[in-house]
Amino acid sequence: MRREHFTLDVTNIDWVETGGEPQKPAVSIDFTGPATLLRERLTGPDGNVLDASETDVALRLQGPLGNDTTGVVSVTNRVTGEFILELNEDAEDVLQFIRAARGYGEDAGDDEGRYEVALTLDGDSFVTYDKGTFLVYDEEGSLLRQHSLIPSGVEL
Repeated sequence: MRREHFTLDVTNIDWVETGGEPQKPAVSIDFTGPATLLRERLTGPDGNVLDASETDVALRLQGPLGNDTTGVVSVTNRVTGEFILELNEDAEDVLQFIRAARGYGEDAGDDEGRYEVALTLDGDSFVTYDKGTFLVYDEEGSLLRQHSLIPSGVEL
């Protein structure tokens, strides 16, 4: 799968900059490549689509923060550690999304996700996850806790 086959669209983050009413941030990832491989990666050994708890979302920076740094957003299988998908994004845009999710989480209940990820295959909805964690790593692979979205009580 090529990163160019993925298109990412983000909603419900503008309220952070304007001081508006918090809304759950959402990201929609549309895949326009051959769907068979992505479907396989999103399916567990039991034949069912992976649950939100079986996936992790992360940003791996490609350089130091600032200066138009890009990063790789990835969704991985938590059990196997295998990449499900990767795509390139502007790091500051992703960090703004994480700030919105953190702000939303301050008002949300403990049982609610902090953001939503919807995956579509050629425009058709495939799976939607409510997520509470979004990890950020520097270019050396070290976790940047201050930029990550880590719910309270979670030990890494």
